[in-house]
Amino acid sequence: MSVFIMKMLNRFLVLCISCCIIKHLQAQLNSESIFRQVEMSVDTMVFTTSRNMITQNSGNKYLAFIYDDENEVAEVTLLLKRPESIESITLRPSDDFIIIDSLYFIDNQYKFRVRFKNLTYTEFLKFVFNYTEKKESRKSEEIPLLPCTKTNITVNSNLDELFVGEEKIIDLFSNNPDNIRFTNEWITGAKLDYRLERNDQGIRLIILPKESVSQKFTFPFQARKPYYNMLTNQISYDIRPLDLHINVKTSRLKFITPDRREITLDDVSRRDGIEVIMDNAKLMEINKTYRLENQEQPGGTLIAEIFTRNQLANNRMLCILRAYNYHRMASGYLFVKDGDIPCFITNFNIIPKTSINKISILREGKDWVQDLSLYPGETVDLKIEGESLHKARFLFEDLIDVTSDTLMRNESEMVYKLKVPLNISKKKINIYNHSTPTGLFLSIREFEEPRAFDYIYINYGDINRIVSNMHGPVLYDKGIRDIIISFNTDRIDDDIRLYGRQHLQIEIRITGPKNELIDVRTIDNIIVCPSDRSPRYSFYDKRNCITGEISINKYMRKNTNDLDDWSRINIIIRHNPAKYGAEAQQKEIEIVLKKSYKVDVDVSFPAGLITVSRDPENQNTFSFSNLYGISMAMVAQLSFYHPDKIAKLRPYKIGSGFLALDAFNFQSEKQDLAFVVLGSIYPSTRDRKLYFPLYIGGGYQFKAGKWMLLIGPGISIRL
Repeated sequence: MSVFIMKMLNRFLVLCISCCIIKHLQAQLNSESIFRQVEMSVDTMVFTTSRNMITQNSGNKYLAFIYDDENEVAEVTLLLKRPESIESITLRPSDDFIIIDSLYFIDNQYKFRVRFKNLTYTEFLKFVFNYTEKKESRKSEEIPLLPCTKTNITVNSNLDELFVGEEKIIDLFSNNPDNIRFTNEWITGAKLDYRLERNDQGIRLIILPKESVSQKFTFPFQARKPYYNMLTNQISYDIRPLDLHINVKTSRLKFITPDRREITLDDVSRRDGIEVIMDNAKLMEINKTYRLENQEQPGGTLIAEIFTRNQLANNRMLCILRAYNYHRMASGYLFVKDGDIPCFITNFNIIPKTSINKISILREGKDWVQDLSLYPGETVDLKIEGESLHKARFLFEDLIDVTSDTLMRNESEMVYKLKVPLNISKKKINIYNHSTPTGLFLSIREFEEPRAFDYIYINYGDINRIVSNMHGPVLYDKGIRDIIISFNTDRIDDDIRLYGRQHLQIEIRITGPKNELIDVRTIDNIIVCPSDRSPRYSFYDKRNCITGEISINKYMRKNTNDLDDWSRINIIIRHNPAKYGAEAQQKEIEIVLKKSYKVDVDVSFPAGLITVSRDPENQNTFSFSNLYGISMAMVAQLSFYHPDKIAKLRPYKIGSGFLALDAFNFQSEKQDLAFVVLGSIYPSTRDRKLYFPLYIGGGYQFKAGKWMLLIGPGISIRL
């Protein structure tokens, strides 16, 4: 029975495994790439997914390509398996490259060009394509990229004068020093120790021999971006090692090696001393104090004292060292003396206690400043200057350390790249050295930067208008009951950019049709806070923040609906200069109460009028009168304003009224009174009291009892 059960279990297990394999194969089929091939042209080389795919240790495949320039330009060609089934395809933007030419379709293939940014420091580089197939939802496909470059290291140094225990600094030369991966840690060997160090000039190799030897040593290096061999389609992160023939000489005095390379000079090491273990030397006596001086001859500077306390079983000696002065291994040996007689030589660094003298912050595009204020969401470079900083390990509470290997790290200066989380809640960020507080801290401030006025709306009768989109005077031909200024606080902050509270001033100036000043008001201390959609909403000080709209009529002595035609309302919205200084922005809006026409009564004196009327004896013919003398017309006229100019009348009028023909010739039989409709053409010159218009029109003569047409010049007086 048990055998039967075991067989059934085995069959069930085989069935489950088969189902899993089938599902995996189906998933692979479903995730089939839409690309038949992807080609990338860099300089004169072409890399394709059919020939240049590299499989990393993680099992992921990458399209390898070679670059020489950090900001290399590449042209990419996409060959689709089924181009007819693709409705649309786009390249997702990235901070790792700039799209020069967006995707375009030509010769049955897609192409685009990009410029990469800082390829050596870019991690997880890839192209992500969003595409839509017919009758299917939107999908994505990634093409991971592996940038590769060749890095060489050479040296030009003479190593003949090298002694046991003496630190030697060698400058290295490289075609791409930023691509060299290293740490500041000492690498220990049987015959010598070494480490790499970066400085302003490049990279240095520091060698510390431990015994007399004359041989070739090999120093290996690792690269950040690998070397790519296109013939074998393989990559390597190993840089060609540096081979140096080193000849280490011994001094005539025996070198005794301490177990410490660095001693910190402080009150404890000066007064009480610290324990060190040194090589056992037959001539050194137990329970005796020896001097350490910086020269072999008598009268040298006392650097430290060694008290030999116990002899250890491993042929080593336990000593108490008291330090009195600073010393660098690169400055030479320390001579162990019994009185003024040198007995041995040794070497180690005696350095000051780790201390911070100055902290500076650098933002992109700006200079170093000592203001230790940070803002949520920003990334800054932070520089610490002091002494013995290489022993420190600084930690910044709640900040994200994104420091790369290329930043400065030495004994007197350390540079960190720090990112402030967008949702950080603390106002003070403590700085720790390992787990010990340094007593220094960084302050977190909320952004209060002036934002463009795209969140401010103005409404003077019909719709809300965005202030930043308004340009030039606004000619408005309707009555303005009120002017309302409102704020869309959702626009101030978003997940990418923060501006914080906005401090504004609004100045209103109203002038009449003749540019006479009617009223002036300034609304100060307007504070607009971002809405609750802001990532920092709960951290803002929302006291005194405006919560509603601003009605202009509440601040003015004369309401806007009482203003005459062609009055002007000037509204100046600015950031508070006392808060923002030179960064304050300003926007001026001018609203003009436009009028299309005007009605007035015009008294003019037409002269030399010619009238045309029907002959009373023969109605089928027309008769022309002789020239009249000076007539007088009183006409109600319509004047028309130019639609695109302010208070500028067009040079014509239309009106109706009464015309006294030959009014000033009392002996004339032509005197008559007529009702007329006149059109007049005026000169375009403005601000004149006396005009000479041209009249044309028609009417009815009461005395003659007939209709007439008339034309002629005249004199017009403006009262």
